[in-house]
Amino acid sequence: MFERGEEQEESKMPIYEYECKRCGRQFQFLILKKDDEMDLNCPECGKKELKRLISRVVYHVSEADRLEQYDPNAPKSDSFYRDTRNIGLHAKKRAQQMGIDLGSSFEEKLEKLRTDPGSVIRDSE
Repeated sequence: MFERGEEQEESKMPIYEYECKRCGRQFQFLILKKDDEMDLNCPECGKKELKRLISRVVYHVSEADRLEQYDPNAPKSDSFYRDTRNIGLHAKKRAQQMGIDLGSSFEEKLEKLRTDPGSVIRDSE
């Protein structure tokens, strides 16, 4: 069994930056498995002549991990409120604590809010 920190490390997926040696285009790619990098082509010219760039470390954190790490009582920074992925996080955490399934309708509405927060205002007019 993994320790808490090890389990979180296992769920992180690296996002790498690349530069095409042919056309100079820089782009990012999420690596889900090691073989993904071997099949990678430049989105601009389609060539495989790429070099990995050294950049800031960025990784994807799953919704389940974000929910697990979320502390409703901890102080929140401005960046927390600007990140649309945090919309509904408190409700989901509370429902989880109470053992309530909010259902697919809630998830659909939440996804709509996260991708287009202004839709709430437009839909209510």
